[in-house]
Amino acid sequence: MIYRSKAPLRIGLAGGGTDVSPYCDLYGGAILNATISLSAYATIEIINEPQIIVTALDRRESETYPISASLPINGTLDLLKGVINRIQKDYGAFKKGFRLSTYVDAPAGSGLGTSSTLVVAIIGAFVEKLKLPMGDYDIAHYAFDIERNDLQLAGGRQDQYAAMFGGVNFMEFYQNDRVIVNPLRIRPQYMHELENNLVLYFTSTSRESATIIKEQMKNVNNHHEKSIEAMHQLKTQAKMMKEALLRGKLDEIGEILDYGFEQKRNMAANISNAGIEKIYDAAKKAGATGGKISGAGGGGFMIFYCPVNNRFAVEDTLLQFGGEVKKYNFTKYGLTTWSV
Repeated sequence: MIYRSKAPLRIGLAGGGTDVSPYCDLYGGAILNATISLSAYATIEIINEPQIIVTALDRRESETYPISASLPINGTLDLLKGVINRIQKDYGAFKKGFRLSTYVDAPAGSGLGTSSTLVVAIIGAFVEKLKLPMGDYDIAHYAFDIERNDLQLAGGRQDQYAAMFGGVNFMEFYQNDRVIVNPLRIRPQYMHELENNLVLYFTSTSRESATIIKEQMKNVNNHHEKSIEAMHQLKTQAKMMKEALLRGKLDEIGEILDYGFEQKRNMAANISNAGIEKIYDAAKKAGATGGKISGAGGGGFMIFYCPVNNRFAVEDTLLQFGGEVKKYNFTKYGLTTWSV
């Protein structure tokens, strides 16, 4: 048998960073995001040998271990091995050998939630294989727990829930890992216009998000007023974005993004840099009304809102910086699993 899964990556539209502890534990966080037609994939294939083979097809990395082994967390394929270890701990040792293969449509560190989405996809494949009694919130929290506690990877909470639920969601984050996902019913014409006007640009650089996020966490713990106030404003930005989308005030979206980008610079150092600022300024001069760095910042993907037909001039300008304009569509569905 072969067990497969796929989970969508996401674009964070507003509120980014307010889903990270300790901020959301102390003040409550709010984020608005939307899933797109780029995904993480996982496949479990039963094999005759008493082995566990883990393979990242996109990274051309593979390791093999005895079926009874606890897989070492050593910096190579740790997301795959972390899920396997947790599944064995909670549901018992595997009795048959298998190959776990993964693939992601965007590089790690690109700001689209690739790592967390991959973990959700892997869990989904095991849920399909083992028929585990886990609901949507259970799977998302399980992924969060594996990343943040088992693997000790710094980060927030939105990516796991976006990958699980799919669509456009306004998410709220509170203490004790309480998350509320509010799916938004946005008119199709508003979503078509947003998709038409929102340019997704890959800077061709990736970054280690954990470093930036750790500084953000430190700023909150140290009561850094400028950083905390920026997060308060980003939470407000998420509410502004929700209202603009629900009421079809699309001409306000660029300004809301621009406002958020200004606030996000104050959360932690290295969220922006000279290269990102040059790209951002050039895009605005070409006709974008606002934009942001996707994810923790420092590199990866950026988005720009380009009303009317300004996207074409903006895309031409962005290509001069050596990156790539990525085509996408918004998607309605989250994690999907099946077997053949």
